[in-house]
Amino acid sequence: MAAIITKNPIIFTAGTGVNIDNDGTEYTGENRLTVTIAIPQAVSTSSNVEFGGITLTRPFIIGNETKRIKLDSYGISGSFSLTGSLETPSDLNVSGSTTILGKVVAEAFILERSSSQTIQKSGSTLFGDVLNDRHDMSGSLTVSGSSISLNSYSITEISNDTSLSDSNASTVATENAIKSYTDTNANTVHTYFRKNYVHTGSFVNASTSSFTVVTASSPTGITDTSENDFFFFNNSQLMEYDALEIEQSGSKLLLKVNNSSIGYDLEAGDEVVAWGKFNS
Repeated sequence: MAAIITKNPIIFTAGTGVNIDNDGTEYTGENRLTVTIAIPQAVSTSSNVEFGGITLTRPFIIGNETKRIKLDSYGISGSFSLTGSLETPSDLNVSGSTTILGKVVAEAFILERSSSQTIQKSGSTLFGDVLNDRHDMSGSLTVSGSSISLNSYSITEISNDTSLSDSNASTVATENAIKSYTDTNANTVHTYFRKNYVHTGSFVNASTSSFTVVTASSPTGITDTSENDFFFFNNSQLMEYDALEIEQSGSKLLLKVNNSSIGYDLEAGDEVVAWGKFNS
């Protein structure tokens, strides 16, 4: 039987990812030629296929109808289970939910979808990025540490000291501490301010009058009781403060008069009256 020889030969040429053992050989039909076309790896349904890279012009689907992954130019969609490690040199964007049963280790977690939060590897956390951000929490909050900073002002303690004796500028007092302190001390202060009694003195000498009474002691934080807390009258005339001194001597209050400054001497018949902060 005569051989059929083609006018123009058939040439088998290998392409990208395809191997041909007689690459570039011309076949005219004059002689028998066996050409083996192969790819570097098996691609049967049970094969483990590896690609150095994929350029998609159409969606690439892995899996079956019930559980599959779709790869296209927009990303990856579908559900899949990952066994082993996943490394990405760039960003990994997930549009749905992600469930991780193990640990997530990162240099920092930055949450920006509905709020701005940064969780640092060191344990520090930054909530919000502008002053008008609002953070709502439900439930209990337990904080351990040395201080709380509010507008760069440090608060180191919430104190229940009912005496408020620490005088600590970085301590916030509880409602109980303030109420107890007020109940204990406010009445004392109010009572002191309301103490105004009248007493008549007895003649001692030309420069001294004696009152059988004790002056009221001022509470802590209030200026000590002095002659400025009293009015003294001699025969209904107000006596000048600059000429007077008072001295508590046991149960007696002594009014001492500077005769030269006031311009007269006390006499036995004078009525010297004191009005001011006496205990009773």
